[in-house]
Amino acid sequence: MRRIVGVILIAVGAFLIVLAPLVRFQIGGSLIAAPAAQYGVSKLEAQGAQYFYPKALKVMTGDLGITVTTRGDVSQSQGDRVVWDEFTAVSDVTNGNPDVSFGERRSAFNKYTGEGVDCCAVNIDKKPVKMEGQIYKFPFDVEKKTYKVFNSTVGRAFDAKFVDEDTVNGLRVYRFEQDVPPTKTETRTVPASILGVTDTTGDIQVDRFYDGKNTYWIEPTTGSPVKQEQQRHEVLKTQDGAKSTVAFVATAKMTPQTVNDLVKNATEGKSQITMIKMTIPLVLLVLGIALLAGGFFALRGAGRA
Repeated sequence: MRRIVGVILIAVGAFLIVLAPLVRFQIGGSLIAAPAAQYGVSKLEAQGAQYFYPKALKVMTGDLGITVTTRGDVSQSQGDRVVWDEFTAVSDVTNGNPDVSFGERRSAFNKYTGEGVDCCAVNIDKKPVKMEGQIYKFPFDVEKKTYKVFNSTVGRAFDAKFVDEDTVNGLRVYRFEQDVPPTKTETRTVPASILGVTDTTGDIQVDRFYDGKNTYWIEPTTGSPVKQEQQRHEVLKTQDGAKSTVAFVATAKMTPQTVNDLVKNATEGKSQITMIKMTIPLVLLVLGIALLAGGFFALRGAGRA
């Protein structure tokens, strides 16, 4: 009987020892991923912003409220990819303008690495775009290095450089900064008077240029953003570069409530990852060693008998 018990203990112990690294490196990796059925609302504020308001045909100054709603398209999320649709609404709280701007984005990205994937009719404001770089999140186990991060305004990825370690609401994070050089984003027609052009009375074509600085605070275990700040500087220029006016100038920051929610989600995600990748494998390993030792002890006792 002791011999049978010893053999069973050795078999189970060996199985648990083999299972521990599988949970750590394979099973755990497949369980930790961005969700397909995503739904979230993030809010940002921009105090003292300036923007060109087409309805008034002039530059306005006011405090802006920015709401970003994200919803996953489960029907298109297959294999390693997920597809998220995003809608952004900007309103002027100071002057009561609810329609400063609206924007839409459809993104596809790898649910493990966060990198963009070209498929599923990805677009920005219905215009096709190539998804590249990190989209909504950084990869799991973020490194202190430079990552390419997709910029929606320009429609392509730019370097986001690791700056330093920081804390957000007590949570340890990595801070990355992305500088986007002046880049033309569109050509449009506006009344000549808006830019102070006096030698014509009709409409003229102008180019819109954007430059900015984006700062990301990333929880390194999950790769989840917990805070973000966007410094945007956009101008309308005549095509000879002689005249220009403000199109959109603002520093947008996530509201405290949005930051609190993101920190809470990242903390929970970090705990789950730690449990899957560290706690469970360690328990399996220790239990496996204990059973293996018990099995050998039982066999040794059976031999003496």
